[in-house]
Amino acid sequence: MLAETICSAVSAAGLGIAAVTAWRKRFLAATRIAAYSLVPIALVLTGVVDWVAGIAFKPTVWLGFGLLAVAWLLFATTRAIERRNGGTRKERRAAARAAQGEAVAPAASAPSLGAGLADSRPRPGTKSPQRSVAPAEDFSDIEAILKKHGI
Repeated sequence: MLAETICSAVSAAGLGIAAVTAWRKRFLAATRIAAYSLVPIALVLTGVVDWVAGIAFKPTVWLGFGLLAVAWLLFATTRAIERRNGGTRKERRAAARAAQGEAVAPAASAPSLGAGLADSRPRPGTKSPQRSVAPAEDFSDIEAILKKHGI
């Protein structure tokens, strides 16, 4: 009963503030205030206030919230430990297997080992690709800008 009285008083006060705001020719703000002030009385009429009051004063409900908090803490703790140790056991095993196995294409990395540098001449019977010679880079415009700024 006390909760319903408080909600009714809050709604009445909000509607009074909305009336004063409308009297000052601020109709949009007054409408918004009136909408907010109708929410508490609507919650009383729909029974939400009784439901919340019933939940708030039951020890079993608080025990349930406590257990939810403990479960959340356990999840968060295990997640933090997993991150610190480098992932789950399954992820570590997969990474170890990938590191032990051979490369998918071992010959693919041969040019990066330097074998291609020794023989840069085209082989007989193969058509050499036409290499376009890059024009010398022209930095004259950059030099002009730098000189203009005294650098």
